Amino acid sequence: MMVSTKGRYALRIMLDLAERNTGEYIPLMEIAKRQEISEKYLESIVSILSKNGFVTALRGKGGGYRLARDPDTYTVGSILKLTEGSLAPVSCLDGDANLCNRAGECRTLPMWSKLDRLIDDFIEGITLEDLLRGDEGGDNYII
Repeated sequence: MMVSTKGRYALRIMLDLAERNTGEYIPLMEIAKRQEISEKYLESIVSILSKNGFVTALRGKGGGYRLARDPDTYTVGSILKLTEGSLAPVSCLDGDANLCNRAGECRTLPMWSKLDRLIDDFIEGITLEDLLRGDEGGDNYII
């Protein structure tokens, strides 16, 4: 599993909005400056976040973006899955059904399945609120 810049930047955008979660709309230009990310690239990411109800957008003067919900309702997993798609460690676990014709005899599949569950449990156990508090999972660690 390799998280792309799109996933990492989406998480940074969401954290930036969570840090300033006053109900006010934050212009994308301000986020881009603070995060040192191209505004044009951020536009494509906030478009995904907005279309999926993670952020609320307002156009025009006084416009920008804000969180659609409280920071404690967003998991790192939900943000990454939205922007990255699957986070499965191997392609045969990518999706709901394992379509691999070797699945029934694959000796490594149980290991990959367990790794997939560990990753999912870990990232789904961390919220934006946890990251704001500096608790990157704390007691939620499975290890």
